Amino acid sequence: MSGQLPAGIERVLFTEEEIEERIRQVAAEVTAKYAGRQLKLIGVLKGSVFFLTQLARRIDLPLKIDFLAISSFSAKAGAPGLVRIAKDLDEGIEGEDVLLVEDIVDTGFTLRYLLQTLSGRGPNSLAVCTFLDRTSRRIVQTPIDYRCFEIPDHFVVGYGLDYHQAYRNLNYVAVMRPDKLS
Repeated sequence: MSGQLPAGIERVLFTEEEIEERIRQVAAEVTAKYAGRQLKLIGVLKGSVFFLTQLARRIDLPLKIDFLAISSFSAKAGAPGLVRIAKDLDEGIEGEDVLLVEDIVDTGFTLRYLLQTLSGRGPNSLAVCTFLDRTSRRIVQTPIDYRCFEIPDHFVVGYGLDYHQAYRNLNYVAVMRPDKLS
């Protein structure tokens, strides 16, 4: 990170170095837990791509990777609503050890839906790894096996997280200026 922050950014929450160090630590935990087994990482598009890529590079196990995408529909902006799978997995997960990789867990509604859906497909095991965990907004309690960072109730961007599809490519996580959110 060099120079001035992009327009709309209030401050950096986690630097690239902090992120890389924490991902190394989480990857070591995952490697130890699944030692001797093959693991399938399932990324939730689009936000998890940056995190999943770095995590996969650090996990010292045979890996498979697949992706799914979800869509949420709500009658009121910001309120929890219905969730559906917009892009399903390319391959089945029956009998596999699966690690669901999320960019951020917020209310827990989406994660609960994904866990219910995936567990019904017969994996050997199903665990959750999230880059960011915003527990202050949790409505539905869901199991999170691995987390990089717990964050306060701020709108964050960078490292895959976006605001209107912008800021995903920042190599750090930043807090958006509240006056720039519409």
